[in-house]
Amino acid sequence: MERHPATASRQGGSARTPRVRTSVLLAVVFLAALALLLTMCGQTNRTGRGGPGADAAASVLGWGFTHTQYSADTGADDAVARARHLLSGQSLPQNQALMGWGAGNPEPSPGTYDFSDLDRRVAFIRTTGATPVITLCCAPDWMKGGPAGASRTDWSVQALESAPLPTHYKDFAALAAKVAQRYPDVRHFIVWNELKGFYDDDAGRWNYEGYTQLYNQVYKAVKKVSKADLVGGPYLVMDSYAPKDQSYASGLSGPWGSVDQRVLDAFTYWNDHKAGADFVVVDGASFTRDAQLLPDAFSATDKLTAVSDWVRKQSGGLPLWWAEYYVEPGRSGWSEQRRVATQAVGMMALARGGTSTAFYWSPEEQSGPCPGCLWTPTQLSDGGRQLAMYALVAKFAGAFGPGTRFTPVSVDPPTLRVLASGKDVLVVNTLDRAVDATVDGRPLSLAGYEVRWLTR
Repeated sequence: MERHPATASRQGGSARTPRVRTSVLLAVVFLAALALLLTMCGQTNRTGRGGPGADAAASVLGWGFTHTQYSADTGADDAVARARHLLSGQSLPQNQALMGWGAGNPEPSPGTYDFSDLDRRVAFIRTTGATPVITLCCAPDWMKGGPAGASRTDWSVQALESAPLPTHYKDFAALAAKVAQRYPDVRHFIVWNELKGFYDDDAGRWNYEGYTQLYNQVYKAVKKVSKADLVGGPYLVMDSYAPKDQSYASGLSGPWGSVDQRVLDAFTYWNDHKAGADFVVVDGASFTRDAQLLPDAFSATDKLTAVSDWVRKQSGGLPLWWAEYYVEPGRSGWSEQRRVATQAVGMMALARGGTSTAFYWSPEEQSGPCPGCLWTPTQLSDGGRQLAMYALVAKFAGAFGPGTRFTPVSVDPPTLRVLASGKDVLVVNTLDRAVDATVDGRPLSLAGYEVRWLTR
């Protein structure tokens, strides 16, 4: 990530004439000036309002997951060890929130810190060899107008999802810097989560000015700790409405619906007024705000491609991160096979849109069935075992990692969804019945909702 300027070796000698020495000196001066100019241009490009960052390559992590309230760092010893071994096999990047989702209040009173929970999560990620990412959300109560003190922390959803008061933006930025100092091996930071607390009910729109002020202060504070630290936002939700609902219709639309214009306005303002960004972050679902999958669950994922294309174009090509992505509305009652098939098609859609990093929001129950989970609950003595969703995410990450060049593939019937690289082909039967198919000239028999990997 660091760039080291080249140095020139000057060899003395009586054979050189003054003119030669002058020419060499001028050449060295010219090269040094050119190097300085290129460095300044790179820095301007990284922190400017549109272009891709100088650290673009370092901002590309591939496919991973986010730790939530119950994760693999706690539970029965054997189960935790089993999960750690599973996650160490491929080292998918892992994201953890600063406060909430398994992490306690990091600064219960001004200047009094408690990083015990975050320490444990970061330590666990380190033991798996994965790249750690920290989402800088949420804020201690006293930054939001509430009382100080760990024992008085309000963990209700409404309290957790409140934004810091503008008078405390600088305090939250200082906390972010403290985190960056505490974990020097963590180089990737997302600022806030879904613009929580930044919706202006009176104005009927997002308070994107307030979020951008918070973002800019956090960005500068983290960069002051280390220029190698990478920061991105705005992590807003790309909500959409059905085509017939024109309340907040935008030009970003398709058979799946229309993205809320208020969200696009918020993104545009942040993009135009941000102090800088090393990557851009969004989240969203293939379904509409009222849980409609249009025109069906698999075709609805085309929204993820359309949004990805739009964001990448607006940001000037910054690496695109999806902090969360969903293809199933709530507890749908789907079979796990249908759930995995739809997830696979959703990941295909993100990949086609040029997504460079995406985190599966990892659910985990403490016992019993766990729809969509990556591993069995580590609170159980026999837990920590791979589930079908983890197998999909891990295989996808290995086959279609950053920089993959996708290639055409012939397929019949057209109801199949396919993604292919030079050697790997992922095939999904989108029907709930068996089909006879041909992929790349190869005959296949696929069960209903089957996900099949092929090698060319």
